[in-house]
Amino acid sequence: MNALIKNMMAREIFDSRGNPTIEVDCLLSDGTLGRASVPSGASTGENEAVELRDVDNKRLGGKGVLEAVKHVHNEIASAVIGCSPFDQTKIDNLLIQLDGTENKSRLGANAILGASMAICRAAALSQGIPLYRYIGGMDAEIPRPFFNVINGGKHADSGIDIQEFLITPVAATSFREGMERIVNVYHVLKNTLEKAGYATSLGDEGGFAPKLKSSKEALDFLMESIKQAGYQPGKDVAIAMDPAASEFYTDGHYHFEGKQLNSQQMIEYYEQLIHEYPIISIEDPLSEHDWDSWREMTHKLGNIVQLVGDDIFVTNPKIFTKGISEQIGNSILIKLNQIGTITESIQTIRLARKHGYSTMISHRSGETEDTFIADFAAGMAAGQIKTGSVARTERVAKYNQFLRIEEQLL
Repeated sequence: MNALIKNMMAREIFDSRGNPTIEVDCLLSDGTLGRASVPSGASTGENEAVELRDVDNKRLGGKGVLEAVKHVHNEIASAVIGCSPFDQTKIDNLLIQLDGTENKSRLGANAILGASMAICRAAALSQGIPLYRYIGGMDAEIPRPFFNVINGGKHADSGIDIQEFLITPVAATSFREGMERIVNVYHVLKNTLEKAGYATSLGDEGGFAPKLKSSKEALDFLMESIKQAGYQPGKDVAIAMDPAASEFYTDGHYHFEGKQLNSQQMIEYYEQLIHEYPIISIEDPLSEHDWDSWREMTHKLGNIVQLVGDDIFVTNPKIFTKGISEQIGNSILIKLNQIGTITESIQTIRLARKHGYSTMISHRSGETEDTFIADFAAGMAAGQIKTGSVARTERVAKYNQFLRIEEQLL
């Protein structure tokens, strides 16, 4: 516990979409090195903390992060060197105050989060305890995984408006058993799509990206594949969706599958799907600007399906507090880089628990091989996680980490 932060370093690396992102190293006085890399989203809420990019169009399409790297080397390093790494709240509050903006736009949420995560990991390593234990103590548990197996929206060029079609194991006795079910369905799904004449190229998150005719066709393929894999839909494997509705909402209407729908028609569409398919969770079914309709949908369907707020809440405790007071949704998605520090992410999770909302930890479409969110989800006993499909190493790395953690918890 006597180790202090000796140095902070950063570098520009590349994420799973081939875009630049930031990796941060924290070196402690006892020689411990903590390293963390920050993901990046494609489908983003307007109120997310600001990801600092260089906007130099002569280099990497204006997406470089050298300014964020510079902030870690200079201001952030100067502020935290000599500090104890073992008080995460104090460290994160220092970083927030150092930035001095409401949305972390000066130093960049990517620079701040990279430092927050690297310091946290260094502290755990210095103490010789697993990261999930350091984050959450003895209350750790493996979350229920949601696997994105068909990609649409901004995650693929499939032409499907709904961004993610996910499957999740039901009542599995272990994480390993649940993942094996999903792996079996995934491979059957591939064969089923191929036999139907569809391409099985992958989207950003490892799910298939076939050019289907409609979202219902995607759901039908999931139902067929679950059955062919030897499971019962709804009993062994259930379905979830992330429409990411803000992406197809314009001028007060939803431009969905070639039609212009109002909010009431979208709600009726989801209600029909829930009755036809074993859908247990819908994330961002409506736009982040459509609060009144969100409230209506919550009152109408909130008792029969999980309604997860992502773009509408952006892991921000202030915005989420407003959502709670207005009875928006019954669950919240937690993305560390939406808010920019570990402490604020934990604050939002605790706020959800206090008010009876479930939580789901999430990756981003532009991921790295860093498994931090797996330890974070287990340490916080968050209950649920989605981190892509069972393909692409940057996705599977998180699931494999759960297999390791599960061994330690048994």
